[in-house]
Amino acid sequence: MRSNLHVARAVAARSLRIAFTNPAIIIPSIVFPVFFLIAFAGGLQKVGEVPGFDFSSGYTAFQFVFVFLQSAAFGGIFTGFGVAADWESGFVRRIMLAAPRRTGMLLGYVAAGFVRWLASSTLIWAGALIAGMRVGGDGVDIAGMIGLGFLVNATATLWAVGLAMRFKSLQAGPLMQIPVFILLFLAPVYVPLHLLKGWIHTVAGWNPITAIMNAARGFIDGHPAHTALAFACGAGLLALLGVWGVTSLRMAERGE
Repeated sequence: MRSNLHVARAVAARSLRIAFTNPAIIIPSIVFPVFFLIAFAGGLQKVGEVPGFDFSSGYTAFQFVFVFLQSAAFGGIFTGFGVAADWESGFVRRIMLAAPRRTGMLLGYVAAGFVRWLASSTLIWAGALIAGMRVGGDGVDIAGMIGLGFLVNATATLWAVGLAMRFKSLQAGPLMQIPVFILLFLAPVYVPLHLLKGWIHTVAGWNPITAIMNAARGFIDGHPAHTALAFACGAGLLALLGVWGVTSLRMAERGE
């Protein structure tokens, strides 16, 4: 366990140092969520006035939750980009040779993805509050919302890092992004689930991100609901992608 933590600290420290000193890596993970917040919350305010839209904190807070979770996913995806770049440079092979417990590498990447997300989400929070976003939840509610965000962030990190370990190239970038984008946008992004119609309602109802997004909106609104289901979905995704990450690492070890 001590070896795992030692490797995790070293990997996380290097990943964060590269992320925060490379604008090409850190800026997109901030700019994209901010763009969506401005475009959706600013340009679609009238959606909050449709009959049946009963979110008391307003449409900005409703959309902010989507952007918050999206930024969590982006933090994980861009961590995967960094791992793929390290494979192309040959640095991951050097880490594997030096690491006595290679599973610590995954822990380090997850920790780095979480810290990166905290940094970007802090800026997004500040921008939303300056723009007048209302927050109905208290400190405990916000902590619950951050917990859900961590599950999304860690899951996205393991997904992206797993692909980086398998492909060992930045050419896997689209595969890291597109499935996550699809999963996020097949949740109730613009209106609550009960206002969706047709096939999108059916798909969103089965999408685990829907449960997470609904619970996070309940937290920010000060009316938590279905939180056990949300955390169960998040934990299930984390366990599934944890297996994906470990098996991807084992494949990389055999091919190193």
